[in-house]
Amino acid sequence: MNSGEFLVFAEMEPPKGVDVSALVASAIKVRGKVNAFVVPEMSNAVMKMSSLGFSILLQGKGLETVMQVCCRDRNRLALQADLLAAQALGVANVMAVTGEDPSYGDHHKARAVYDIDLIELLQAIQTLHSGKDMAGVELRGSPDFLVGSTINVGASGGALDLELEELNKKMAAGAEFFVTSPVFDLELFARFMKKMVERKTKIIPQVLLLKSVGMARYIDRHLDQVHIPADLINRIQKAPDRVRECILIAAELVAAIKDAGYPGVYLSTLGWEEKLPDILAGAKL
Repeated sequence: MNSGEFLVFAEMEPPKGVDVSALVASAIKVRGKVNAFVVPEMSNAVMKMSSLGFSILLQGKGLETVMQVCCRDRNRLALQADLLAAQALGVANVMAVTGEDPSYGDHHKARAVYDIDLIELLQAIQTLHSGKDMAGVELRGSPDFLVGSTINVGASGGALDLELEELNKKMAAGAEFFVTSPVFDLELFARFMKKMVERKTKIIPQVLLLKSVGMARYIDRHLDQVHIPADLINRIQKAPDRVRECILIAAELVAAIKDAGYPGVYLSTLGWEEKLPDILAGAKL
């Protein structure tokens, strides 16, 4: 993370089932171009293979991973147990997230756990690093993770002040890098980054692969933390091959992020992992 190399993180959603063949094939195609695959923990509360399981599977193929650890589904016992298992089986990087409420997902009768919040989870990881568990009992061998979390860079006004205050808490609790909400307007992002000058941390912009005009419009209208410029939406609408145009836009954003000197990029393809080679080739990576 501190090598100075431009780092490429690619999100790799675990399958809803046990057939991992297509996902593994997509990951292997970009081996050497992607530094690590970020494995979400049931994004949007949709039941899928666990982040722990799929991370270990990818590690077994010689692919570096970042395992998401989520407050929503497990109590402090299970979270610590998963972290110890992950490290023992070769996972060196984790990203702590809160997790969406189950009401957003496909199992509406599921009950959220939230035994500990995000700051407490980050603190728990640091406690494990120190050689003890959350009960103060000494461990037989302690883990040593590179720890990340998330930040909403689209907040403004008082919401932005709260976001930066939360960022400070996450840094104090041990987070070493942060993946942003999706970035489509690099001028807005540059203005946000001016507020980060004195903070000694790594901010990794997220590039989200759009799939259609409808998706772009929905995100711009309904997600307060994400702004998609109107000319970009019009560009997709006028393109003869809209999917290809979405890939080109993602590739251009990745290239621009690299040229701007940011430490890396986080690629989110939302199930279109097979498009990763085209995005990376378009960005000349």
